[in-house]
Amino acid sequence: MRVGIGLPNTIPGVEGRFVLDWARRADRHPFTSLGVLDRIRYWSFDPFAALAAAAGVTERVGLVSMVVIGPLRATVMLAKQAASIHALSGGRMTLGLAIGARQDDYRAAGLEHRTRGARFAEQLPDLLSCWQDRAMVPGGAEPGRPGLLVGGSTGQAFSRMARHADGYVHGGGPPRAFAAAASRAAAAWTDLGRPGSPALWGQGYFALGGEAAELGAAYLRDYYAFTGPFADKVAAGNLTTPQAVKDFVRGYEEAGCDELVLFPTVGRADQLDRLADILS
Repeated sequence: MRVGIGLPNTIPGVEGRFVLDWARRADRHPFTSLGVLDRIRYWSFDPFAALAAAAGVTERVGLVSMVVIGPLRATVMLAKQAASIHALSGGRMTLGLAIGARQDDYRAAGLEHRTRGARFAEQLPDLLSCWQDRAMVPGGAEPGRPGLLVGGSTGQAFSRMARHADGYVHGGGPPRAFAAAASRAAAAWTDLGRPGSPALWGQGYFALGGEAAELGAAYLRDYYAFTGPFADKVAAGNLTTPQAVKDFVRGYEEAGCDELVLFPTVGRADQLDRLADILS
C-alpha cells in the first residue's frame, strides 16, 4: 500500500509559503502523493490553486484531491483545471470528486443543495468528454487525462463510481469502515462487468505530540461542526501517537487500500517529519 500526506490547505492561519515548503519537503520524503481538501465557506486555500502551486515545487510526488466537490463547479472549468495541473506536473494529477454534504458551501455558490446528486450524475460523463477534446484541455494530449476517483456512501455513489471513474475514494474513518465501503465499490464494479478492480483510496487525520493532539482535535471539531455531535467522533479518530498511526496504516493495508493519504490537523513543520519517521 502506498502512503501519501495531505497539504495543510484547510488549516486556519497557515501561510502560503508554509504550504509550499510542506510540498517541497514531502517530495523529499517517501510519500507517494500530496492530497487536498475542499471547502468554500471556511478558511482555506482553493484545492486547485494549492495543487498547482505544489506541482511547481515538486518533481516526483503525486497530486490528488480528497475530494473536490464536483457540483459546486462548472464542468468545463473543472475539467480545464484538473487537466492543466496534470499536464503542468507531467502527469501526476488524480481528481477525486464527490457531492459533499455541507449546505453552506452550496449556498455560497448559489446552488441548490438537494439536487446535487442529479447534477453530479450528469457532470461525470461530461467531464470525461471534455478530457477527450484536444481543443479544450491540454489533457487531451500526452500525458493523458488525470486519474478519476469518485466518493460517497450511497448505492448511487458506488454506481456512479463504477460507471465513470477509475476508482473509489473513501471519506475517512476506521479501517473496518473502509473495508465495508471497499467491498461495495468492488461489487458495483463487478456488477457493471468492468475488468479488473477499482483503485481504492482512503484517508485519515493525524496530529503527533501532546499539544498538537489538542490543537488537532479542536480543528476537527470546528471543521466538522456542521455534523453536530458527530464532530466529536471525528476528532476522537485523530491519530496522535506512533502506534496509532502504525495500527491505522496496517488496518487499511489489510482492508485492501491501494493508497492512504494522511492529513495533518496542525500546521506545524515537525508534523511531516514525525509522520515520515513513523512510516520509515
